[in-house]
Amino acid sequence: MSEVVLDASAVLALLNQETGSEEISRFIGNAVISTVNLSEVIAKLAEAGINENVIQQILSNLNLEVVAFDQEQALKSGMLRPKTKSIGLSFGDRACLALGISLNQPVLTTDRLWSNLSLGVEVRVVR
Repeated sequence: MSEVVLDASAVLALLNQETGSEEISRFIGNAVISTVNLSEVIAKLAEAGINENVIQQILSNLNLEVVAFDQEQALKSGMLRPKTKSIGLSFGDRACLALGISLNQPVLTTDRLWSNLSLGVEVRVVR
């Protein structure tokens, strides 16, 4: 069972061994990610020139629980737009937060803007 929801920025920080990766690594194996955020991670890795087979291996090694973006999350994500528009959260950001709200689990991100949010979900900024 998962303990936290990971934002794409958290996964990328871990893969790139950036500041905060130690905190994120503590939860790998007990973390969940939305298919929306997983797609963002894949896109960044592909942009870096990593081929599909290697990306699949990287993701497999992370052993993340992947949750499909569904109608409930779509509603929650859409309803977050007015509350988050002023700080410019993307669809992917809102999808991550919606999953955290749905699962009642804290969300890990590297995005400091999220620390100003009060949305009924715990946000842990890891750097």
